[in-house]
Amino acid sequence: MPYRSPGQRAVTPQGRGRYPGFDVLDSVDAWDDVTAGVVLARLALPGELAFFTPHEVGIAEPLLDLLLHQDKDPRVPVLALIDARLAIGETDGWHYDEMAQDGQAWRDTLAGLDQDAVDRHSGRGFSQLAAGEQATLLQAVQDAASGGGSWRDWSGTHVWSLWTRYACTAFYSHPWAWNEIGFPGPAYPRGYLNPGVNARERWEVADHHDADPVSFAQRVERARAEHARLHLEDER
Repeated sequence: MPYRSPGQRAVTPQGRGRYPGFDVLDSVDAWDDVTAGVVLARLALPGELAFFTPHEVGIAEPLLDLLLHQDKDPRVPVLALIDARLAIGETDGWHYDEMAQDGQAWRDTLAGLDQDAVDRHSGRGFSQLAAGEQATLLQAVQDAASGGGSWRDWSGTHVWSLWTRYACTAFYSHPWAWNEIGFPGPAYPRGYLNPGVNARERWEVADHHDADPVSFAQRVERARAEHARLHLEDER
């Protein structure tokens, strides 16, 4: 296994996690060589990007940080992972009819988000806004998606799907995210021998905070809907 300093063990995004001490890379020797090579390559420090322009990076980087709530280091290098996919045309194999192929759709929607910023903030582009201002513009896209409306002549649902689909795929492809959720990594060739509720393999660890995250998410969504309702009443 490649050398890692003690400070690089059991890393999780922003240091958050529910499986203290768990490090999926402790199992790297149990993976086949090809799988290990693919996973370990995701730990390399991001180099120069090949797809996004510097201007697009200034829009995409804060957009992705807001989507994934990556507000401090260590961060999963989501932008670099998406850039690598788009640079070689590695898409999901389909796209929405009213939108361009995914690479161009990313360029178009980033330009649209930047134009929203210019239109609403006295000529300042998205990269020049404070995080709260950026979040407000992003919320408008999510609201269009939730309400079945359009955003800049595209379906809000389709734009939101494009961004979140790529963001989540990149984030959860990274070993640090696996540490956060307690995912023990590829099954091949080792396999899993103890299927069932609360049945763990010897290399897995228990959740230190046994709480259902779904109920919390539902409370957040209810609060957000109530906030939107009150805001609409104020406008009236």
